[in-house]
This record gives sequence, C-alpha cells and structure tokens, in this order.
Amino acid sequence: MSKFKFEKLLIWQKAMDLGEDVNLLIENFPKKEIYNLSSQLLRAIDSVALNISEGSIGQSNPEQNKFIGYSIRSLAEVVTCLHKANRRNYITQNQFEKYYNESFYLMNMMLAFRKNLK
Repeated sequence: MSKFKFEKLLIWQKAMDLGEDVNLLIENFPKKEIYNLSSQLLRAIDSVALNISEGSIGQSNPEQNKFIGYSIRSLAEVVTCLHKANRRNYITQNQFEKYYNESFYLMNMMLAFRKNLK
C-alpha cells in the first residue's frame, strides 16, 4: 500500500531496485575504495531515488523538473563510477554492461517523465 505519490512512480521503483543492486555490487570492491569509489557510487545511486522522491512531494512541475534533473545528473555520475570500476577490474565486463544498460534505460525513463511535466 503506497501512501506517498513517489512510491507509485515507476522511475522511483526502478531507481530503488538499481540502488539495491549497486549496493550489492560494491561489496566486492577492494577495501581501499571504501571511502573513495565505493562511497561515491553508493551516494550517487542513492541520490537518484532520493531526488525523485523529494521532487514529487507537493512540488510544482517546474520544481519537480529541477529534481528530476538532479536525478539524471546523479545517474550520469553512477555511469562514470561504473566505468571507473570496470577500468580498475573491480567488476566484470558483463556486470558493467548490465548496470550500464539499466542506467541507460532508467535515464530514458526519467527524460520521458520530465518531458511530460512541461
């Protein structure tokens, strides 16, 4: 039972799922990255869902549009962190492609959502 508007949004649900998957992914990163890439990736992926929810609570369309923009920027940061993890061999090519493609799909969903706000 959803009581908050954002809980019904597919983009929020997908962002939450991707966030949990990425959280599991970073468990295999080297310990030297705990305060660096691991932390950055986790903060960025969590920021995607957090900004979607923040923008949806009683905000005007322009305000919600602004927060969706923050989410999209955070997702771009996630993708860059995935590239870093792949280059450093912390994740496999298959893992990179999986999360890269999921990020691309989510980004397109958010762009379509934002376009409909105008």
